[in-house]
Amino acid sequence: MTAIRLLLVDDDPLVRAGLALMMGGADDIEIVGEAADGAEVEALVDRTRPDVVLMDLRMPSVDGLTATERLRAREKAPQVVVLTTFHADEQVLRALRAGAAGFVLKDTPPAEIVDAVRRVAAGDPVLSPAVTRRLMAHAAGSTADTRHARARARVGALNDREREVAVAVGKGLSNAEIGTGLFLSVATVKTHVSRILAKLDLNNRVQIALLMHDAGLLDEPVENGN
Repeated sequence: MTAIRLLLVDDDPLVRAGLALMMGGADDIEIVGEAADGAEVEALVDRTRPDVVLMDLRMPSVDGLTATERLRAREKAPQVVVLTTFHADEQVLRALRAGAAGFVLKDTPPAEIVDAVRRVAAGDPVLSPAVTRRLMAHAAGSTADTRHARARARVGALNDREREVAVAVGKGLSNAEIGTGLFLSVATVKTHVSRILAKLDLNNRVQIALLMHDAGLLDEPVENGN
């Protein structure tokens, strides 16, 4: 089995050492590099080709949000998991909108951080629907109406079936659960999800969930639309 290539980014050497010790104990994870600031990340990614970047948000020169935005704008970008000390934080939400696959708190038990890296490497988001809703509620405010209008306009690019699948993704359902609810095969659901990502120019399922929330569509039922 090919090991997951992991890059650690945190300005605190003790945190990096702890993460390296934690991740080094997993047989299926290989730490390919460490960075102390976001300014170092792109060059390190070019050199080490990680599958996943574990990214601290608060760093002195170039912060993790900026580094995440730069990485996710690249072709064949690695997945990013944000490290933070806060559950509901505007920077976390911005990182997710930029394409981070999820976030973990720095006081998360080691086994859960290892599991988060594995899940993201496998293409699964590390974010429950409940946490997503809490984050988005935290960010609601003066820009909510603008986001809603823009999200509605973007969702208009989807056909009816794609919209149903997108809503189900936003509710945190797995491909199998979506298939059951919409009477589709898992392979067909995967095809729809890929088309949704392409049509909306999104990176992952977390971004689909954020867009569906902004558009006010997550109260829609997931059912057979035939």
